[in-house]
Formats: sequence, structure tokens, C-alpha cells
Amino acid sequence: MSSDEFLKSYLLGEIGEFKNGANFSQEDYGPGYPIVNVKQLYAGRYVTLENLESLGASVLKRPEQLFLEPGDILFARSSVKRSGAGQCALVPEGVANTIFSGFIIRYRLNDKYATNPMFLSYLLQSPVYREIFPRIATGTTISNLSQDALKGVEVKLPSKAAQDNVADVLGALDDRITLLRKTNATLEAIAQALFKSWFVDFDPVRAKMEGRTPEGMDEATAALFPDSFKETELGAVPRGWRVRPIGEMVDTLGGATPDTKNEAFWTPATHHWTSPKDMSGLATPVLLDTERRISAAGLAKISSGLLPVGSLLMSSRAPIGYLALTQVPVAINQGYIAMPPGGLLPPLYMLFWCRQYMDNIKGRANGSTFMEISKKAFRPIPAVEPSAAVVQAFVDVANALFLRLVENEKQAQTLATLRDTLLPRLISGQLRLPEPQYDLCQ
Repeated sequence: MSSDEFLKSYLLGEIGEFKNGANFSQEDYGPGYPIVNVKQLYAGRYVTLENLESLGASVLKRPEQLFLEPGDILFARSSVKRSGAGQCALVPEGVANTIFSGFIIRYRLNDKYATNPMFLSYLLQSPVYREIFPRIATGTTISNLSQDALKGVEVKLPSKAAQDNVADVLGALDDRITLLRKTNATLEAIAQALFKSWFVDFDPVRAKMEGRTPEGMDEATAALFPDSFKETELGAVPRGWRVRPIGEMVDTLGGATPDTKNEAFWTPATHHWTSPKDMSGLATPVLLDTERRISAAGLAKISSGLLPVGSLLMSSRAPIGYLALTQVPVAINQGYIAMPPGGLLPPLYMLFWCRQYMDNIKGRANGSTFMEISKKAFRPIPAVEPSAAVVQAFVDVANALFLRLVENEKQAQTLATLRDTLLPRLISGQLRLPEPQYDLCQ
């Protein structure tokens, strides 16, 4: 039996109903019903329900018409980028009294056909449909999808049992990826909290001033901290520490883009080369790979050369503030400020320093077309220079967390690759999973 015989064709309009959201003005927002907007559709498989804005309770006469239910699929109705038209995500369990905006089309499966909403969501997020939706969208400046266009989209579905099986497998992979990345977010938050305690709030110094043992700290580490402060341009800092321009404590390097029309700079594709685009989708501040590579001739056009593993990259424009520590040797384009190992403040320390003071960094940016923080503007930022022993003590703790974080991200990316490899084969029927076996004697 061919894969086509394994599938049955339907139109989306046959197996479900569409509904547009309602448009509201900014004045209508207030305490009331949580509302999903387009930005909540870009987090992955599920619609993000955290930190939603709310629509005033008195605005809607019949809010139940816009309530979401688990299993609804939401489509982005409009997009400035044509590739964004049709972005969709599945509404998860736990949604209650939540509505959706006029920039979204809700799709709800009917009871006439046995369709697994998670399977259908995976199907509609697959590369085939990510090409179809922009083609059926209208508009030039802004791409718009209509209900009528979506109703005519054909989907090919296997049996309900096969749908359930595929959804279970892909869902299990996604659940594991989500767990790994939630763990990483926790590890990063722990390290950031430690950084703030030691180098911003100076909790160990304050504890010693009050005659207390610093909380959660062994005696040897506590002995590294002074027991008093001195006044500086940044206010009170621990005695013995000083304030210096950040550019005196770390190397700051920029990059370049070799001529993209000169094939000799890009072939053979030997060395990793990165632009901030590589950082835009990172769930964890770790750069494991790059979209493009350059040749040795291309590398020779970049004065900063090949940066070593462990360098900190910070995007310096469009937008400012993406951060990642490299896990491969990499050359960079002009959209970065790179901080390689070897400075007084190690890249791992600087990762958390940049996170802590990103508002200050962005405040020194300028530009007409887009805001940019140049190396010249970045280097004079005043920063506290702790003792080398305290910095090393922090790095020792943070590095243990970071090593686990890197391994988690490697595993997450491996699982994501497996999921993306399996997805088109499973949903097309080219690869079939064995039917679940049930012991009727149990």
C-alpha cells in the first residue's frame, strides 16, 4: 500500500469551523478577559498563555463567542513578513475564559470527523504548509489570510489511531525538549541570581559588616569578600574593589561580512561564520552551530579572525542584546561585539554582567535607521572590578551550572532535529509506527 492509499483528503473547511477574533482599541484593555495576540503563536507547538494582556470585562456583550478551548488551532491572520502568514499554534490544556484578538483566526474541529488536533497542528506547522500559507495570503505590504482561503486548504489524514500514535511520538519529543529548556532557564536564573547577590547587591559584604556568616557560603569563599565599603562614582562598592571602564577589563572585537557575490569567500564552506540571525531563535545562551560558513579566503577578510570556543557574543544592532557563549570556533559579522577569553573578566562572568546591565548598554546606543551600540560607546561603560579571587569563585560555581546547560541544549537540539526529520515522514505515511498493542486480559 502506498503512502497516498494510507491517507484520506479533506478540506479544512470540511472538518472544522473558522472564526475571526474581534478588534479592540487600546482603551478597551483593562481587568477582565485574558486575550491572546499574534506574538503568543511563535513560541512553538502551543500558544503561550503566560503574561497575557486583558480586555475589559464590560467591552464584550457575548465574550463566550470568543472563548478558546483546548485543541483549538490559532492562525496569525496578518503579518508584515510574508513568511509569517499562517503561523499557527495549538491551544493547550488549562485555558479558561481566554479570548483572541482580531489579528487571529480560530480554527475548531467539528465532531463529524475523527481528527486529532495535535496531529493536525503538527501537519499545519510542517514545511509543506509553511510554504502554502504565504502563497494563499493576499496583500503586498502586509500579508493577510482569510477564512475562505484557509477553508480551501487540503489536508491528507491517516486513520485516527495513526494520528494519535504520531501525535504521541512527536508530542513526547517536544515535551522532553520543553523540559530540558525549562531546566536551562532555571539554571540560568540561579546563576544570574548569584551574580546579582555577589556583584550588585553585595550581600556577602553586608553580611560580614553585620557580623553574620554570608548565607549559603562556605568559610573559604566568605573570606574572599571584604567587610566594608568605599564610595565610588557608582556608589558604594566593596573595599579593595574598584571601578574601571569595561573596555579596560575585556577585549571587545567586531567582525565583517565578506563580499557575498564572491564565491571564493564562501566556498569551500570551512569555518563557522555568524550573524545575529543565528541568535534570534536561541532558547539558551549557547551557540552550537551557525547557518553559514566561510572559506579560508573569506576568513582572511575579517580582522578579528576565528574566535575561540567560550567567546561571548553580544548583538550590537537590530536588535541590541542577543547574548551567547560560543561552543565552536567562529568568525563574526559586523552586527556583534565579541568578548573572547583572556580578559580580567571572563566571558562567563560577562554574560551575566551584560544581562544585568543591558538597559545601560542600550541607553548608550544611537542611530537613525536602527539603534546600534558601537565598541567605542561600549568600552567606556564604568563597571566594578571585583578581586580576581572572587571572580574565579563565581566562575567555578557558574561554570558547573553552565556545563549542564550546554549538555541539555545539545540534547534538545538533537531531539528537535529528530522531530523535524520524523515529522514529514510520519504525517505523510511514508514512515508508519506500529499500532499500540493492548492486552485484553488485563
